Amino acid sequence: MVDLKGQYAAIKERVDSSILNVIENTAFVNGPEVHAFQKELEEYLNVKNVIPCANGTDALQIAMMGLGLKPGDEVITADFTFAATVEVIALLGLTPVLVDVDPVTFNIDVEAIKNAITPNTKAIVPVHLFGLAANMDEIMDLANEHNLYVIEDNAQGIGGYYTSKDGSKKKTGTIGHVASTSFFPSKNLGCYGDGGAIFTNDDELAHMIRGIVNHGMYERYHHDVVGVNSRLDSIQAAVLRAKLPNLDSYNKARRTAAAKYTKAFKDRENIITPTCFCDASDTNKENCDCHVYHQYTLKIVNSDRDALAKHLNENGIPCGVYYPIPLHLQKAYLDVRYKEENFTVTNQLIKEVISLPMHTELDDEQIEYITSMVINFVNK
Repeated sequence: MVDLKGQYAAIKERVDSSILNVIENTAFVNGPEVHAFQKELEEYLNVKNVIPCANGTDALQIAMMGLGLKPGDEVITADFTFAATVEVIALLGLTPVLVDVDPVTFNIDVEAIKNAITPNTKAIVPVHLFGLAANMDEIMDLANEHNLYVIEDNAQGIGGYYTSKDGSKKKTGTIGHVASTSFFPSKNLGCYGDGGAIFTNDDELAHMIRGIVNHGMYERYHHDVVGVNSRLDSIQAAVLRAKLPNLDSYNKARRTAAAKYTKAFKDRENIITPTCFCDASDTNKENCDCHVYHQYTLKIVNSDRDALAKHLNENGIPCGVYYPIPLHLQKAYLDVRYKEENFTVTNQLIKEVISLPMHTELDDEQIEYITSMVINFVNK
């Protein structure tokens, strides 16, 4: 699904020298590489504050801790996403409120958010799923109307843009009150272990979060707030610094591969390709910056998705089903409040979606082989 070895080969010299420099300097935790990466990512995102941490799940949890959310507060998020998004809500004793998603974008459905807001609602967590920005204009309008926080889960969307109704553009993760991201190795900007970060333009919130990530300390051995131990280590920061200058080109390579996939699948009635909202044509999606294609996810309709996955694996093509079980049916998050009729889109998507290999090293021969195998199967 990803070719980290091929990507590493192109930046090997810089990565190796950066890692060796950390080892020689022995500043393994919170060292100069971490501070340098923080500043460089702030500049890249055009955001006032980046706070690195140990992983993307911690980033989301710490963002909620920084906002001062209390047990019983309701947090609305999408049913169709990875469990980490709802996991941290439950861990903090908050009340998860799962809602359905849009059938075209797979992102959280704004009407479903509206219907889920109660006097106990305190926050909305939109997920920029598979690399496509959620509908942030309407989400921010709702949040302002009801005095809610917006916490962007940007684990899959780093480097992408959202274009507002007024034509202005901002990078995902810089629109809400606070955002989280993951640097898991398979992400568009991935390190060689675990890593994450929180973004915000709110200086007061950033100050709170900087204490939380380091045991609640602003001064050594003075614990002013309840915190956690969640720090990005210097070796991972060194890897991320080596990769960050390439992030735009990495995302462009993904868009180019996506455009080739989409062109190959054009006019195939059983294969529905991913949507983007830019002006670029179907054959020129590499110029579209609203989608960074963390995954290239098809919907397979009127055909057997699971049999297709088996067929691809048997022919040496990795694929993934993200996600096979909706969160509202996961044992850990069952709740009598949830009614199946409120999750019709998610319940359908889990039967249809399949993600094809998507990474920066995909070449034309690989894409042709993958697409031909998909087309030949669904046309049988």
